[in-house]
Amino acid sequence: MYTFDQIARMAAEAVEELQLPAEPALLYDPIRYTLEGGGKRIRPILTLSSCALFSEAVQKSLPAALAIEVFHNFTLLHDDLMDNSSLRRGRETVHVRWNNDVAILSGDAMLVYAYELAAQSDPDKIPQLLAILNRIFVGVCQGQQYDMDFEQVDTVTADQYLHMIGLKTAVLMAGAMQAGAWLGGADEALAEQVYEAGMHLGMAFQLQDDWLDTFGDTQTLGKNTGDDIASNKKTFLLIKARELASPAQREELDGLMRSTDLSREEKTERVKALYVSSGAKALTERLIDDYFNDFSRLLDKIRIDEPRKQPLREVARKLIGREK
Repeated sequence: MYTFDQIARMAAEAVEELQLPAEPALLYDPIRYTLEGGGKRIRPILTLSSCALFSEAVQKSLPAALAIEVFHNFTLLHDDLMDNSSLRRGRETVHVRWNNDVAILSGDAMLVYAYELAAQSDPDKIPQLLAILNRIFVGVCQGQQYDMDFEQVDTVTADQYLHMIGLKTAVLMAGAMQAGAWLGGADEALAEQVYEAGMHLGMAFQLQDDWLDTFGDTQTLGKNTGDDIASNKKTFLLIKARELASPAQREELDGLMRSTDLSREEKTERVKALYVSSGAKALTERLIDDYFNDFSRLLDKIRIDEPRKQPLREVARKLIGREK
């Protein structure tokens, strides 16, 4: 049986060893640049760990794990372009380092490359694997569209927000786990159980990511916090704060969102205080715990020897314990 460290090392080394053509350089250099940009390789680790639930031969899930990682990085490349972001993981984004046309075309090639990698899987497994990949790839695109739609409206409900992150974030993590389980020998019903557990883990992960952007420690995280507040992003924290706030608190919060003369630091601290006093912070923390506990409960129900579940439990603890 594999340990988490062995699986994490396998995922990292597999990404590093990916081979891309040299020419045309303006197509493939941005892809190499994107994949070399770091990241924790969460999704391939989830794929390999889920395969390990059912099989010792976790290497057979590597092509799918790599396909999902390439797709994930493709979405980041295009997200940066759509958001006009200048930095990703401390480096210039592709459209800044090169240009928009290069970012679009290299991203398109990454999507095709993801399918090429998936096609290296066990031929008998490929039809269902492609169904899994199509489900999650389309879901991510739907989630991104909802996220962009939310920027154009004044009000987003908590249910709408949770539906959006379920598509944009959780579906990809859940699908990574489902693909690993399927390639490890689980039948369709059992692989779907793994997917359901993964959805709860993905929801906890994204909600905590939102929480960390507001309440996380900059030094611990290695990046600036407060971006969501500075950009007036409609996160779960903001939505619930407006819902739970007293009329006076809501008026203050809305005023802070409209303000253009406050420093970033003052705006962030005042909004954070309202998140605390309204109860939105505590409610978000409870929901994160609820989703994580549901993941653990669903994993408990899968009738596999407990030692096989340990790598998956450890990656989950690392994801949700990033500052706990």
